[in-house]
Amino acid sequence: MRIQTSLLSGAVLMLSLAACQGPQAEQAKRDAASAANNAAAATDQAADRAAAKTRAASERASAYAQDAAQDASVAANRAGDATRDAAARAADATADAAQTTADKARTMAEKADQAAKDDDTHR
Repeated sequence: MRIQTSLLSGAVLMLSLAACQGPQAEQAKRDAASAANNAAAATDQAADRAAAKTRAASERASAYAQDAAQDASVAANRAGDATRDAAARAADATADAAQTTADKARTMAEKADQAAKDDDTHR
């Protein structure tokens, strides 16, 4: 906004100077040219500051994105480890249950065999 006001003031001054003649007009023209140069320099400085701020914001955003990606990778690795551990525990529990079932089946078979032998000896 300030830059536009400066440029507008310079344009009005140039139009006013075009109507003047003589030494005052020459000085006014020099002043207008100087004002226009100052406005251009201010515009360049503002653009440079805006570009620097944009670069800095972009660098911060990039760093935040890298941190987030690293955090996500760590979380994914932990989830993979937890899944692998849960699968191993489930496999162990299944093996234990199968062993318990086999032991009970063996005990029942032995009892049935013994009962059959006892039945044969009582006849």
